[in-house]
Amino acid sequence: MPTHTETALEAFAEEWQEWHSAHERHRAHPHGFLAVTHLHWLDSNPTRLEGVPGTWSAEADVVRVVLEPGESLQQDGVELKPDAGKSLEFGPIEERGGINLVSGDTVIEVAKRGGEYIVRPRNPSNALLREYQGTPAYAPDTAFAVAGTFVPFEAPRPTTVGAAVEGIQHVYEAPGEIRFKLAGQELALTAFNGHAPGSLSVLFTDQTSGKTTYAANRSLSVVPAADGTVQLDFNRAVNLPCAYTDLATCPLPPAENRLPVAIEAGEKIPYERQDQK
Repeated sequence: MPTHTETALEAFAEEWQEWHSAHERHRAHPHGFLAVTHLHWLDSNPTRLEGVPGTWSAEADVVRVVLEPGESLQQDGVELKPDAGKSLEFGPIEERGGINLVSGDTVIEVAKRGGEYIVRPRNPSNALLREYQGTPAYAPDTAFAVAGTFVPFEAPRPTTVGAAVEGIQHVYEAPGEIRFKLAGQELALTAFNGHAPGSLSVLFTDQTSGKTTYAANRSLSVVPAADGTVQLDFNRAVNLPCAYTDLATCPLPPAENRLPVAIEAGEKIPYERQDQK
């Protein structure tokens, strides 16, 4: 008969496997980032873009598209029909925000990154998605699920970080840091506001980065309790889109989030990047 400890470890592993499987399904969505076929940067010069209909430009915080006869775009299920010779206009779009347009099987992301407007078509037939074989990960290990404390700063700190795309910078608001102990060391990670209300996002590298895990970054989402306690389960550390494709603008971790320990947990270097070890 299994002991209480063995039962707890089995439950921990099963919960991780359920989470990992769900995350893989989300990543392999027909119009997720693995479906991105191109990354176009817009400027004031009207240009035809590969993978999308229309002639595109951006100026004064407005994106303009001129469609040729027979071309069409949809937004929220409604076909957009500009008058002959007139342009469709979108914007302003907030930083790290975006809208989705549709043309046939392609979803066209129009977004703002690093103060510039981009167009990223996403098509389910993209080879990266079609040939995706999952992401390798460390077996779940309770040693890398540790308790921490979220310590808010006196005021949120605007924090500038680099990006996977050269020449681009991201500015995030850091509300505080998470302090914790791992491998006998007292450590801290600067946290950014997460996507979900009340959540925090942590970008980091560690001593496995560039060896068994992706060199540039990994991400961990956490939710602090009302008293500031937080569970840091590095088994759920995930790769960002830039680990799979050069058509991503992912942020890099702040310098202080380069951990001096080996986090042998979470997702490893994707198969698609194994040649970059």
